[in-house]
Amino acid sequence: MTFEEKTLSEERIYEGKIINLKKQKVTVKSGTSYREIIEHSGGAVIIAVTGERRMAMIRQFRKPAGKVMFEVPAGKIDPGEDPMDAAIRELREETGYTAPSVKYLTRFYPTVGYSEEVLYLYLMEGLTPGETDFDENEAIDMEDWSIDDLHQMVMRGEIDDAKTIIAIEYANSLVK
Repeated sequence: MTFEEKTLSEERIYEGKIINLKKQKVTVKSGTSYREIIEHSGGAVIIAVTGERRMAMIRQFRKPAGKVMFEVPAGKIDPGEDPMDAAIRELREETGYTAPSVKYLTRFYPTVGYSEEVLYLYLMEGLTPGETDFDENEAIDMEDWSIDDLHQMVMRGEIDDAKTIIAIEYANSLVK
């Protein structure tokens, strides 16, 4: 039987604009231990289908990785915001597209070992082009890619962003 940890005490260590960090004292099988947990409001991840088995991808410098990352459009859910509303907003902000068809696919924890963050994956089709509306601190390039090519890049280990790998594999399976 799997042991379920119980929280004995909790302390907020850091409070930021995007994340908070808390330290918990918990019960473990051999007594007690500590967990450091990131609080994050979650994110919306988008499979933006631009044409026959094609999807919108973005390139953006990511400081934690120290490089330009190749990703699907995605973004933070604001406190109290519905994940689907966040997905629709992020699609427009990062790509300029709007979508009459928005379908929820799944949710997942990208880093369950130390973060409460949950990502919600949406499929958006029938896109209409428009103007981007980047956040003031964003510099994003958008590209249109074949899902077949993206799948091959995943299989060769050329894409290293987890949410993007998940989104591409869903797209490869679902988009005809």
